Amino acid sequence: MRRLGTGIGWRPEIADAVEEMPGIDWVEAVSENLCPGHLPDSLLRLRERGVTVVPHGVSLGLGGADRPDPGRLAALAERAEVLGSPLVTEHIAFVRAGGALTASPSLEAGHLLPVPRTRDALDVLCENVRIAQDALPVPLAVENIAALVSWPDEELTEGQFLYELADRTGVRLLIDVANLHTNHVNLGQDPAEALGELPLEAIAYVHVAGGFERDGVWHDSHAHPVARPVLDILTDLASRVAPPGVLLERDENFPSGDELRDEVEAIHGAVEKGRAAATGTGTAAHTSRTGTGAGSGADDAVRQRLGLAQAALLSALVAGAPVPEGFDRVRLGVQARALAGKRADVVGKVAPELPVILGARYRPAFLAYAQGCPMTGGYRRDALDFVAHVLGADPGDVDPGARRELREWWLERSGPVPRSTRPGARLARATRRVLLRR
Repeated sequence: MRRLGTGIGWRPEIADAVEEMPGIDWVEAVSENLCPGHLPDSLLRLRERGVTVVPHGVSLGLGGADRPDPGRLAALAERAEVLGSPLVTEHIAFVRAGGALTASPSLEAGHLLPVPRTRDALDVLCENVRIAQDALPVPLAVENIAALVSWPDEELTEGQFLYELADRTGVRLLIDVANLHTNHVNLGQDPAEALGELPLEAIAYVHVAGGFERDGVWHDSHAHPVARPVLDILTDLASRVAPPGVLLERDENFPSGDELRDEVEAIHGAVEKGRAAATGTGTAAHTSRTGTGAGSGADDAVRQRLGLAQAALLSALVAGAPVPEGFDRVRLGVQARALAGKRADVVGKVAPELPVILGARYRPAFLAYAQGCPMTGGYRRDALDFVAHVLGADPGDVDPGARRELREWWLERSGPVPRSTRPGARLARATRRVLLRR
């Protein structure tokens, strides 16, 4: 595996700081936020300096019951080619459920949700990974995710699940040590045991991120400093194998450039500590895969069983359906509230005019909407549906001025093409607004 070195997640909010940061060998950018024909100038300058850029996908849903969408795969492949990337990455997660496979409404989570660690789910995931590998021009690496809830009746540990996935498909692994810590706090899973079961030679690189604990639940926020236990897991991993790359992720609440540099230095120090321990004791070990068995495939019956289970869980989280048997009701409630809050935050970024128009009413209005209106088509569609919901509600809920602004916003964006900006069309719209007020 190509050695990447020390990296940081590239985000527009910290683009200048990343460019000025010494010792950065590579960056990772969210694939869905990149337009191949209009790459940000900051990324282009980094590429010109020889900094590697890796596209990191978040919407493929390789752990879902359906086969990967060809359009999403083509988009990920295009970004890898435009950026000249040595690999692309995605997640071991499902992000949508329902649809034709289960004869139920299609639902979007807007978030990465855990797949059950069962033989059925592993068969489906392996087949989906192989489909993705065949469609991509560069190697694929997949990431373990953080979870608030666990599936009942799981058959494999996280380490065993990842081991078999890598063994059967040859896929690389992106190991997120912050997610191992999250699952330790939330689900009682031992990160050292998981590391001990991994095929360490399959690691493509490592993610490190911050979070916080509240009421006994660890939230993988990517908006807080990296905690000491996360750095300790990184040190443990580095004592077992020299990771080809280590990257700091930060998605919210961005600190100063100096603070980011300090976090990168702390990560580098944790790796060096692990390597020193390995050298001093001679205990570093590389887990070897013992075979390349293909395993059984995932027929339609297996996919349907998994699809029904995932649709039931997602319906409970976003549509108020009953909690499936065996799940922790309290934890599911925490997850449901977190999903609704994330929807409100992301829609507020995708459509920044809405929090401005509605002011303090935006968040409570969106959360009320989210209780009865699951997301079905991504965040931009969600923003349009939210505004339509507000406009269709009791007129007394929103003052007339805000309603007019919302209506104009919706009309501008809901059609197949933007409304005409020609003077005659603009005058006609203005006249219509005046007449409507009378």
